[in-house]
Amino acid sequence: MLIDEAAIFIKAGNGGNGSANLKRNAQTAKGGPDGGNGGNGGNVFVQGVDDITGLSEFRYKKKVIAEDGIKGSKQNLYGRNGKDLIIMLPLGTQITDAKTKEVIEILNSTDKILVAKGGKGGRGNNEFKTATNQTPIYAEKGGPGEEKNLYLELKLIADIGLIGLPNSGKSSLLSVLTNAHPKIGDYPFTTLEPNLGVMNGLIIADIPGLIEGASGGKGLGDKFLKHVEKTRILIHCIDIQSVNLIKDYETIRGELGIYSKILLEKKEIVLLTKSDLLEEKQIEEKLKIAKKANKDAFTVSIYDEDSILSLKKTIADAK
Repeated sequence: MLIDEAAIFIKAGNGGNGSANLKRNAQTAKGGPDGGNGGNGGNVFVQGVDDITGLSEFRYKKKVIAEDGIKGSKQNLYGRNGKDLIIMLPLGTQITDAKTKEVIEILNSTDKILVAKGGKGGRGNNEFKTATNQTPIYAEKGGPGEEKNLYLELKLIADIGLIGLPNSGKSSLLSVLTNAHPKIGDYPFTTLEPNLGVMNGLIIADIPGLIEGASGGKGLGDKFLKHVEKTRILIHCIDIQSVNLIKDYETIRGELGIYSKILLEKKEIVLLTKSDLLEEKQIEEKLKIAKKANKDAFTVSIYDEDSILSLKKTIADAK
């Protein structure tokens, strides 16, 4: 099961307290202050990882807390800093601060982004010694680490999105265009989560079937429409056996537009899939109808190598 959203609480480590100690030993009966500073609390960072299942860690884990700094001690010994904590998130994850609404996007796997700063370690009493106060007996407490409630939402970073009604042949097409092995079956909603494949360096995402009303929460679509936002090309699959090709086409386009008008501006390739199931004359009639919706529509069959090669060329030309 793909986890593509999660709400978590994060907290950076608290700073360690400073030490309020006066030097006392066999040689020094009334020594001066020798309390060391506390260590700083650990910071919390986020960093990208090329793994779309990365949010599964937070299906049940809802709190992420960095290590506190260690308190200072006598003999002016500083406490150790708390260890930083790095949260690895899938590329394409959008992080929203629940309070400030600030948004951070994870776009690469190299940048380490600070999201919560650790508390500063408190100063020991040795830091407070002055000419007029040679033996201060107080020290500073460590500062609190930052804490935040974050909402994590994964939006797949793919070059191409396969869209269409349920059972329109998207998963089968992905399997022949790439080396992906999605679940394939002759019934609606076979695909319950996005599948990814790679063709000539291009990442293709098979988006679970959309239905009318998907943008409002019907079926599976509202959960996965966000995954087509970052694609550059949409391959719109329509089952050539449909009794109403135009309605099928307009249903998907309507849902895309309701969700985001930007999706309607993306480059679109319209495919009539499963062309091997009809006679040549029927295919011509269906294609003529489809071209009324999109003049660049064409047919494809996963069993027709020429049509697959033609599709690959069309995708390459559309880059």
